[in-house]
Amino acid sequence: MPQTIQFKGIREGLLVTLEGEGEWSEVEIGLMDQLSEQGDFLRGAKLILNVENHVINAASMGRLRDQISDMGLTLWAVLTNSPTTEQNAQALGLATKIHQGPVEGRAPRQKKIQDEDEAIFIRRTLRSGASINFDGHVVILGDVNPGAEVIAGGNVLVWGKLRGMVHAGAGGDSEAVVCALVLTPTQLRINDKIAISPSEGRKTQPEMAMVRDGKVVAQPWLEDRKIRKV
Repeated sequence: MPQTIQFKGIREGLLVTLEGEGEWSEVEIGLMDQLSEQGDFLRGAKLILNVENHVINAASMGRLRDQISDMGLTLWAVLTNSPTTEQNAQALGLATKIHQGPVEGRAPRQKKIQDEDEAIFIRRTLRSGASINFDGHVVILGDVNPGAEVIAGGNVLVWGKLRGMVHAGAGGDSEAVVCALVLTPTQLRINDKIAISPSEGRKTQPEMAMVRDGKVVAQPWLEDRKIRKV
């Protein structure tokens, strides 16, 4: 099964979930590559790593903590279904339990997200199988390819081609928007409103999608022109 790495902001920090199976040594390399691609954006972040069923021995656990520390990050917790992995994490003083449920300490969003809320900046193209799930705004410098998905509690801004699945306002914000230089998603959702990408062949241009009169519509980005139905 291909390895999928998901990022999600929660109260305790940044939850990184490793889905799928495979040798831990290969999974570890993929994780380090993903963290390295984020560059300085994640520097100082506190990580909660959900390794699911992966078994990590004591030496590998220590190496994982040190590699993450060398990137300017802090490995705060390791969530696992493996008793061996849990024991080795605890031996290093890492937490192995966190509060469950949605982003703790926040009620479902019922109004427009304010400017002071958090945002995550992704400086790479999201390829098929990639998944970003964040409670605030998501800004992507790169493309979102078919098979990739972006789920945000706030707005989604893609400085590139948006051709995957996107869900803005996932926490209940019907005023969220989705912006992209090329807006041709396989599925676009804002709050509980869903739209399918229009037929190909039309002129592509930077566009902003939003909810108007109960429907998802799009208009030229940063311009006040005629609105079309998505």
